[in-house]
Amino acid sequence: MANLKTVFVTGGTGYIGSHCIIDLLNEGYEVITIDNLTNSRSGALRRVQEITGKSVTFYECDLLDGRAVHAIFAKHKIDYVIHFAAMKAVGESMQFPLIYYKNNVIGTINLIEAMKANSVYQMVFSSSCTVYGDPEHLPITEDHPTGAVTNVYGRTKYLIEEMLKDLSHAEEKWNIIALRYFNPVGAHPSGRLGEDPTKNFTNLMPYIGQVAIGKKPSLTIFGCDYDTPDGTGVRDYIHVMDLASGHVSALSKLDEEHLRFKPLNLGLGHGLSVLEFIKEFERVSKVHIPYEYSGRRVGDVATLVCDGTRGVKELKWKPTRDFQVMYIQPRYRPGSFCVATSEGFRGRD
Repeated sequence: MANLKTVFVTGGTGYIGSHCIIDLLNEGYEVITIDNLTNSRSGALRRVQEITGKSVTFYECDLLDGRAVHAIFAKHKIDYVIHFAAMKAVGESMQFPLIYYKNNVIGTINLIEAMKANSVYQMVFSSSCTVYGDPEHLPITEDHPTGAVTNVYGRTKYLIEEMLKDLSHAEEKWNIIALRYFNPVGAHPSGRLGEDPTKNFTNLMPYIGQVAIGKKPSLTIFGCDYDTPDGTGVRDYIHVMDLASGHVSALSKLDEEHLRFKPLNLGLGHGLSVLEFIKEFERVSKVHIPYEYSGRRVGDVATLVCDGTRGVKELKWKPTRDFQVMYIQPRYRPGSFCVATSEGFRGRD
């Protein structure tokens, strides 16, 4: 049955955005999405429509173009916004800080102004575990201090959270959930959609995938001297489809309760080191992943693992996919793999 409510999704051709749109369409929402296509491809939405059998309204638009954003809002009746669009590479953010501040922060201001001008006050914001900085304790709860951020990307997310918090205090109409993700991996079970960035790979899973199919000779591990059991960084990985369903649940939460501003963690609550991740991929796929060590990447921290209890309780949601599902597409038999490429999905059967 149609939901008949419309969600405006920024960054909808990106990795998380495109998977989230699938869940939104399957739940009966109408979807309008924008993307500037700097690190994604519009073909992702074609695959979304093939998977769901439903249409998506798409505009190639940059949030820095405030006039264009206002025009789109004026053209449609929008009930909610899910804001994914951002530049998101930790290392790159340390090299080009001004670009990150301009794109992420000013883009969000333009979005908020368009929302307010058109009386749209319900938002799910794609935040990040990086707002916690180098954690004082593990696992990290939502009450952990934020702000002592170690990289520019995380600082933009922290500044946006503070801005949204101030806005919700000043104007009570606003109803915002900030979802602080830990590390998304995996792909849609159809094998038609996955993580396929157009820039150089910085996330672990697509990098490993490119090595597995022979497009890269080896994986570079940044840092082998962290205070972790094997010296490599430890992260809390969550399947992208669990993350997608968390966003749909967040929209339901906004309908149920006026929160003003509420941050929630989304993660599994236990971590894998980079070496453990590689070994698990090799075990499941039966493919050897050669790797080499490099120096630490500026802005990274040793360990980020969440306590996701509050998110599970508040959203009436829980992650259901384990590590094996994160690594391997279900349409392939165990011992095989497939990864996203610009030409589609490739793998070894």
